[in-house]
Amino acid sequence: MTKLFGCLPGRVRVVEVGPRDGLQNQEQIVPVETKAEWVARLARAGLPEIEVTSFVHPKWVPQLADAPALFAMLPRDTPALFSALVPNRKGLDLALASGVRRIALFTAASETFAQKNINCSIEESFDRFREVFDAIAGSDVHVRAYLSTAFGCPYEGAVEPRRVAELSRRLFEAGAREIAISDTTGVASPAGVEEVVEQAAALIPRAAIALHFHDTRGLAAANVLVGLQLGITTFDASGGGLGGCPFAPGAAGNLATEDLVHLLHALGIETGIDLNAVVGANLWFETHFAAPFPGRVLAVHRRNRRA
Repeated sequence: MTKLFGCLPGRVRVVEVGPRDGLQNQEQIVPVETKAEWVARLARAGLPEIEVTSFVHPKWVPQLADAPALFAMLPRDTPALFSALVPNRKGLDLALASGVRRIALFTAASETFAQKNINCSIEESFDRFREVFDAIAGSDVHVRAYLSTAFGCPYEGAVEPRRVAELSRRLFEAGAREIAISDTTGVASPAGVEEVVEQAAALIPRAAIALHFHDTRGLAAANVLVGLQLGITTFDASGGGLGGCPFAPGAAGNLATEDLVHLLHALGIETGIDLNAVVGANLWFETHFAAPFPGRVLAVHRRNRRA
């Protein structure tokens, strides 16, 4: 295996983003009790970190309006870490009041997408970040930052890898412990992943880089493999392949968690995740929706159940 693919990491951390990124683009409002049960099942399956929700104004993302209630219902007897996206200082205050100790911030590598998604410029988003970092200075709150449209923007087209690297550096120096370089619309290619990661890794520690892929064009698995060969050990995924950004036209779902775990295990990489339990959790959650989830591994299990 190593002769063909090079030196791959022995263990990879998977960050489950389905309850936040996966649901924010769904028209259906899922009851908070159902969400809490899904999160609990994913935690029991061994997912080490689950991004549960977002503390944004309900007007912008009504599917996540129950954030405080959901956090109150999460299981406490699990090693899984629960995190939430916060857009600004007000969102931070709401998150902290709900007991959140791991937060995610969000900006973009293209100005137009930043304006469409968070109603401010990239520079203004850094001003908001400074307010957040000032508020948690000296605390144990862990911060990751999403850098969206890192491989291309639905409004502006190509994004310079050097720009992604420089913004990653600024986020890291501002205080983010992890930078999730994100392929918001699924335009990334293996060659593009190599260029972006190598330029970013020249400015920030490679261990601080996470990769967040969507599978719009079917290249997410190939892009993960390139990331692995480049020494990246943290990847985001969404249960069932749910997702897509409401502010990015044409963006399909995220890389499915069970597809990613299946790939990693097939490569002999440890994750600490029970793949069958993840499949079971996502097939259970799927029953609450009118249409089947797009994940490929789920489709195989669905067919096998009917056989």
